[in-house]
Amino acid sequence: MPGQFASLSRLLDGVGRLVRLGRAPDAVAASAACDGCDLIRVASYNIHKAIGNDGTYDPARTIAVIAEIDADIIALQEADRRLGDRKGRLDLATLERETGLSLVPVAARPTSHGWHGNALLYRRGKVIRAERVHLPHAEPRGAVLAEFDIDGRPLRVVAAHLGLLSRTRRQQMERLRAYLEARQPMPTLLCGDFNEWRPGRANSPLERLSPLFSTTDAVPSFPSRRPVFPLDRIFGWPDGLVADFSVHDSPVARRASDHLPVKAVIDLRSTAELLEAPSAGLSRRERDAGGGQILDGEADRLEHRYLLG
Repeated sequence: MPGQFASLSRLLDGVGRLVRLGRAPDAVAASAACDGCDLIRVASYNIHKAIGNDGTYDPARTIAVIAEIDADIIALQEADRRLGDRKGRLDLATLERETGLSLVPVAARPTSHGWHGNALLYRRGKVIRAERVHLPHAEPRGAVLAEFDIDGRPLRVVAAHLGLLSRTRRQQMERLRAYLEARQPMPTLLCGDFNEWRPGRANSPLERLSPLFSTTDAVPSFPSRRPVFPLDRIFGWPDGLVADFSVHDSPVARRASDHLPVKAVIDLRSTAELLEAPSAGLSRRERDAGGGQILDGEADRLEHRYLLG
């Protein structure tokens, strides 16, 4: 199965190259031509506010990397200024022209791309729901969520950028897991920069995502010039949703940010079978981070507690 998805990923890469070489009218047309396809590519990229390893602010270079990735849905971290007006760091008109990607409306400020630097962009399907997720923090942190209808199939994507302190990351991952466990089950991706460089160690903060997400797959993505640490991840529920998880490595990507992007192929045909499998196991009777039952009918109260408590 992994080899099959690797071949499909290479095919998607080939289509992307044809688009960039002008063999298709533009990225928007290419995306429209793929409506009804069962395969989508999802990516996550910490763009470092469009400041490269050379210290130069170059949003056109960042957009070039995003175009290389050729994703249908992409989560960006550090997409806005951290202080002041929190203005977005990319030219959205150019980005849409070059890639066909549009911004999911999750920003709290009119000039921002996202919330706490987290932005989601898409070019397949339509957005059914979008919201901001508050996380415990020692520094300003949050996550954003979007639920999509892609050719009649649901997909939920959560994008996050977690904190630098191990203790805080544990709390943030517990909050994310409990928040998702309380929602209506649907195929779900959790992606972003998790700032966890030792995923296999005992008592890793990533363990707080279990049993909802399997956290075994990892590829080095940081620092971009010589990747060593697997900070950037894409997790999927149910198990088996994410296939061919890999890092996007190119000369321009190594210059454009201190992180390399990561990407995965998602097979939407498999989601119905995966959700029916006994091992899927997610329901509204899962346990929250405090050990209490999330009973049917209590999901909204739990969500309110975690958002406002």
